[in-house]
Amino acid sequence: MKTLTAAGSIDALRDVLRQGTPIALAERADVVILPTASAFRGAEAAAIELASLFEEAGARVEALMNVSRDSSDEPHFAQRTRDADLVVLSDGSALHAKSVWRGTLVGEAIRESQRVAAVGSVASVLGDVMVDPRGGAPTNGLGYVSGLVIGVDASEEQLARTRLLLGEGATLAVLGHGGVVHFDGLDWRVIAPDVVTTRGEQFVEL
Repeated sequence: MKTLTAAGSIDALRDVLRQGTPIALAERADVVILPTASAFRGAEAAAIELASLFEEAGARVEALMNVSRDSSDEPHFAQRTRDADLVVLSDGSALHAKSVWRGTLVGEAIRESQRVAAVGSVASVLGDVMVDPRGGAPTNGLGYVSGLVIGVDASEEQLARTRLLLGEGATLAVLGHGGVVHFDGLDWRVIAPDVVTTRGEQFVEL
């Protein structure tokens, strides 16, 4: 994965598109949407919502109904994901997305994609370490990107537990509704300021 833009919500992703940075799409750019994480709450609805956003920006959009491990080993899905100008991952169940993508053709295609945008908790799955949404404990992610643990808003008790368990050896970025962080292949930076970054109990800046 060359670049990753992680947005706390579709609204935050929309704002990034309007600004034209760090996601700058050429006219008729090829955008592939993977609504995998939305399988339990409505993958089709999530795909339509994201597709509308990118069609408004002038992109050509295809949603791939990659909601199970069987579909993750579909060669066409993997090739479309690998070749797209931008791959967009919908919000939803981070644990489901992890189980569907781990060790599959589509999972490897996401890893090899040049540009990925992830909405909400699904962004956590892509790192070396992810935050288990069931209680906030760190666990193994897919390891597609490194250098940052990404989480989303949770109770103060749960966030405190996450920070304690991560310790001072890892940087945690918690995305609020309007928050956006971006990885350019080398470094992470905050794009929209509704983001809280910590190492252990200390607040830090990216």
